[in-house]
Amino acid sequence: MQIIDSQFLVSNTDVQKCPINRLPDYAFIGRSNVGKSSLINALCNKKKLAKTSSRPGKTQLINHFLINKSWHLVDLPGYGYAKTSKTKKKVFQKYITEYFQKRKQLATAFVLIDIRHKPQSIDLDFMYWLGEKKIPFSIIFTKADKIKSNNVKVHVDQYFNIMNNQWSFLPNHFITSALKKNGLIEILNYIGKINCEL
Repeated sequence: MQIIDSQFLVSNTDVQKCPINRLPDYAFIGRSNVGKSSLINALCNKKKLAKTSSRPGKTQLINHFLINKSWHLVDLPGYGYAKTSKTKKKVFQKYITEYFQKRKQLATAFVLIDIRHKPQSIDLDFMYWLGEKKIPFSIIFTKADKIKSNNVKVHVDQYFNIMNNQWSFLPNHFITSALKKNGLIEILNYIGKINCEL
């Protein structure tokens, strides 16, 4: 699949105010500073579709983008490490949770993980929560261009070795680089496949 048309629709903090059409949502979420906005812009081949910032935690709303007039790409606030107040973090957590639990149009989520770092408990805990709630998701490992190629599998296996102790089967995963465009076609083809099955 190729993205030929992408446009911003709406930002809000209330799942009830998300687009009410029947088009499927594909939600992108990850720890702050994981490179989510850069990946979204690379997927859509638009430099400024999603706002990027050197300051972690820039995304603080549920952002809906209409893709190819047939599905929504949803940019969700990052979790953890954002330089914002504890009060705001609680609000983020509330409407992120409500989005995943109440948004019937959600087709699947993509949990973004910075491949450069050792497994983080906040990522593992969030994925476990998704699993408990039976919310389908895949893992997108970002910034693969920032480490040596022979270390990529090592870093991925570190996550899956831990998850093997709690999961009966492991989620799909993608290795990506927004800078070098690696893994983007695989993600889009996966979304296209789900769209065909809906």
